[in-house]
Amino acid sequence: MSRIVLIGPPGSGKTTLGQLLAERLGVGFRDTDADVEAVAGKPVSDIFVEDGEARFRELEHEAVRRALAEHDGILSLGGGAVLNEETQALLAGHHVVYLQVGLSDAVQRVGLASARPLLVLNPRSQLKKLMEERRPVYERLAVATVVTDKREPEELADEIIKGLPA
Repeated sequence: MSRIVLIGPPGSGKTTLGQLLAERLGVGFRDTDADVEAVAGKPVSDIFVEDGEARFRELEHEAVRRALAEHDGILSLGGGAVLNEETQALLAGHHVVYLQVGLSDAVQRVGLASARPLLVLNPRSQLKKLMEERRPVYERLAVATVVTDKREPEELADEIIKGLPA
């Protein structure tokens, strides 16, 4: 069974859907943000504050590289992981699924009081800007796009599984 790599902005459902897909397909689930936190020994928000975004992006790229080499299940990437050109190159040839979400659904799912480092000032405006900037990259890297707005994870999992190569 080929690996599925989930990409998309915060609030698109990568973790929830990734865990459900892994369970349905009988494979492991891995989240590169969790990998980064394990290596750094602190939450992503602390890495941003204490070490800066550049350091976080270095750790994130290494986490993606390692996960693609080691993990043969469902992989969820942090929303900004795809901004790294080397990471983009590593994703070539993988079954990358872009979880597309509208701003209002993303805001509801993320919650604007959350500890997401790039959404600190004016979270709704920041999330909108971030989603608009990243959308072309998500679309270019994806072999499939699934719109998640107002849909249940089970329905989305069915759609993704039906789209897997034989």
